[in-house]
Amino acid sequence: MMGTTPFTGGFAPATEEITAFGLEVTGRIPAELNGRFLRNGPNPLGLDDPGAAHLLIGEGMVHGVRLRDGRAEWYRNRWVRSAPVARRLGEQPRPGPVHSGLDLAPNTHVIGLAGRTFATQEGGARPYELSYELDTIGPCDFDGGLPGGYTGHAHLDPFTGELHAMAYFFGWDHHQHIVIDDKGVVTEVRKIPVPDAPMMHDFALTERFVVIYDLPVTFSMPHAEKGSPLPVAWNEDHGARLGLLSRATGEVRWFEVAPCWVFHTLNAYEEGDEVVVDVFRYPKRFLDSRLDLGGPPTLDRWRIDLRTGRVSETRLDDRAQEFPRMDERRTGRPYRYGYTAATLDMEERFYPGATDLEDMPDTAFDNTLIKHDLERGTQETRRLGREAFAGEPVFVPAGEGEDDGYVLSYVNNPERGAGDLVILSAQDFTGEPLATVRLPARVPLGFHASWIAD
Repeated sequence: MMGTTPFTGGFAPATEEITAFGLEVTGRIPAELNGRFLRNGPNPLGLDDPGAAHLLIGEGMVHGVRLRDGRAEWYRNRWVRSAPVARRLGEQPRPGPVHSGLDLAPNTHVIGLAGRTFATQEGGARPYELSYELDTIGPCDFDGGLPGGYTGHAHLDPFTGELHAMAYFFGWDHHQHIVIDDKGVVTEVRKIPVPDAPMMHDFALTERFVVIYDLPVTFSMPHAEKGSPLPVAWNEDHGARLGLLSRATGEVRWFEVAPCWVFHTLNAYEEGDEVVVDVFRYPKRFLDSRLDLGGPPTLDRWRIDLRTGRVSETRLDDRAQEFPRMDERRTGRPYRYGYTAATLDMEERFYPGATDLEDMPDTAFDNTLIKHDLERGTQETRRLGREAFAGEPVFVPAGEGEDDGYVLSYVNNPERGAGDLVILSAQDFTGEPLATVRLPARVPLGFHASWIAD
């Protein structure tokens, strides 16, 4: 029996907003975890909603658990109130500036900045600010500092306190490099000319460079005219290259690579005369504007030789996996450990004869988290229950050591028909969870999460 929307199985949307206090806990929550574990993801208001046509465009819903002094104090889930969402919920739209009339309920990430909380998305949408309790305050342009939209993947330089972003909009002939300081003030906006209006989901940051991915997924007028919910497509005529944007001068040097697509970066750093970039690379993606075709992702390493201008490629792990995270105190610097969520090849999960993403019977997520030791070239795996689905693993430091800390993930628990927040020891990754917080409702599979300490 084929579905009519990609929002089935683990992605089936939540249908109501819930607030619950005094959550049940198995095990012991580490006392130093004082803050909120938040995750954003697409959650259309209904399966007849336009946002239910594509996994990347559904209205954002943020889920959160507040931890303090070894207790799980509350769980909340809230739709981000863009003006259309607010009206459909019978509420007044929140005031604030939107870009070019593009008022989306950001569904990609949720981040903390300067004591504030923001839901973010790429493609021209501006962030929406949320309260501590996840209620929507309104769209934000940082007091006029954002000339356009923002990104779902900002990267913080932990040494300077600067938050870097690469923004694009399908009406532009350039990308924008945006820097926001630790007080929430936009301090720099640079235009990077690029042809064909390519989509850029992520980028990388090193001590001296911003690494730009200019890859063969570009705006597609034919798909826009056909009403495609996300009018981008694989473009054989658009080459693949990496750009090194000097953080000091703003100059960009380009390096050709084999055609591919990248959703997410694990990390990047400089090593002598080379720049090392670890990414999850797809052979192709968005074939005929479809999200499901093009082959599974693999963990690959690019080495950019600044002397010769050549880029070498190394396969680090050929298992399908995504949503990489690491100790973000080492963003842009040499590192050893990374954490990912295992995935299933979406093409293999289609029914025979399926013709679109909406025919996908379930989800691309698996029940397994992976810890990579990149120094030794080894991996550890942690399975989280039969038929469970584990979301993005977020590392939270507890000490100075790179893996001295915890890994947090929302896990769909099929036995309860509800979600769990699972807390693992990073150093005892395959051991039993330190704590499992029993949530009162399902947490649909979604995108990116943050630990925002109080």
